[in-house]
Amino acid sequence: MGCDRNCGLIAGAVIGAVLAVFGGILMPVGDMLIEKKIKKETVLEEGTLAFKNWVKTGTEVYRQFWIFDVQNPEDVAVNSSKIKVKQRGPYTYRVRYLAKENITHDSKTHTVSFLQPNGAIFEPSLSVGPENDTFTVLNLAVAAAPHLYPNVFIQGVLNSLIKKSKSSMFQKRTLKELLWGYKDPFLSLVPYPITTTVGVFYPYNNTADGVYKVFSGKDDISKVAIIDTYKGKKNLSYWPSYCDMINGTDAASFPPFIEKTQVLQFFSSDICRSIYAVFGAEINLKGIPVYRFILPSLAFASPLRNPDNHCFCTEKIISKNCTSYGVLDIGKCKDGKPVYISLPHFLYASPEISQPIEGLSPNEEEHSTYLDVEPITGFTLRFAKRLQINILVKPARKIEALKGLKQNYFVPILWLNETGTIGDEKAEMFRSQVTGKINLLGLVEITLLSVGVVMFIVFMISYCARRSKRVN
Repeated sequence: MGCDRNCGLIAGAVIGAVLAVFGGILMPVGDMLIEKKIKKETVLEEGTLAFKNWVKTGTEVYRQFWIFDVQNPEDVAVNSSKIKVKQRGPYTYRVRYLAKENITHDSKTHTVSFLQPNGAIFEPSLSVGPENDTFTVLNLAVAAAPHLYPNVFIQGVLNSLIKKSKSSMFQKRTLKELLWGYKDPFLSLVPYPITTTVGVFYPYNNTADGVYKVFSGKDDISKVAIIDTYKGKKNLSYWPSYCDMINGTDAASFPPFIEKTQVLQFFSSDICRSIYAVFGAEINLKGIPVYRFILPSLAFASPLRNPDNHCFCTEKIISKNCTSYGVLDIGKCKDGKPVYISLPHFLYASPEISQPIEGLSPNEEEHSTYLDVEPITGFTLRFAKRLQINILVKPARKIEALKGLKQNYFVPILWLNETGTIGDEKAEMFRSQVTGKINLLGLVEITLLSVGVVMFIVFMISYCARRSKRVN
């Protein structure tokens, strides 16, 4: 009888040890199974979860605009006063709702090429007013004229056309005109063939961005979705070859198994360059653990602090010998127009950049850019891309509309927030197909290991106690 009890205790301890060992073995095996499944589903090829969501995003993406309405246009033009602005918005459009086109797989190079069609649908219910709301904004054509034509004789000719068209430094335009284009009266008088339609995003609707070529990840999952080449209407060949403007993905996804220490690089054709984000915090998004990566202030720093920005310092006077920060000159890929990008309200910019502007209130919560990335798959489940479009305006003594200026201005035109969040239905599917299975496997591993250890300890204690009684 004593042997039976001792044998039972020993058997229980053995079973516990086996369970603990099995749980310990299951952990790396389970991790290998998860890794294999994730690698399979994140490859950009027909039939994978990644490919389905890559061709056409299941997330509704919106682009919100806030327009800087100038309150004192005459005072600025005549007396070179501070520009008083009042932001108005948001005006919201749905974007990125069209599926990728001309998708072509290359099995030899393991790449996929495609075009990304552009389209914008106005959303009145998400906007403060209609598309025909009117604003006082900078005259884009007049402001760009002295930059595009520095010759004083040509400026004199252009000045006569500006006066004849009754154009001035500022103008009144509707939201629709400012964003998507209007026929400019000054440019319409130019006696040789030029584009007479002007708009911050003209042309946009019924156009396409690309051709992009990205790696499929079939041969190397660490390269999935990373851009190999880009050939778009925004010609990046203007930049010196050493600038290396294209790095990373398009930010919709990244290679799987993201670490907090990583720097995520992504390319945006809107700003004609790649930029990067660093880890900021762990976030729970609709029951899905994600890593929030944020665009750091260093991304817009001067070349002295961030050598990556040396290509965006194109002159020495405005930039104060490349020491000013917070704005990047992207004119070289905007046909020479004096276009500068910044974060909204000149967040992180040099004080002298915003000094001539009244009505700005920069703050990180509203004006910073971030990506919420699910770290196992590398999928971006929520994002907010925030940028401001500015035009550099300088005095031009041969152009009467600008000769009253006594200083340079970075005039803010608008800022935008392009944002998207995984929908409830998609989040539920993601939880069931990805995080749920991973959590279940992890729970089984921990349970087996824990139960095994507890059983082993309990039975061994009981066995030792029984042995002790027998000795006594």
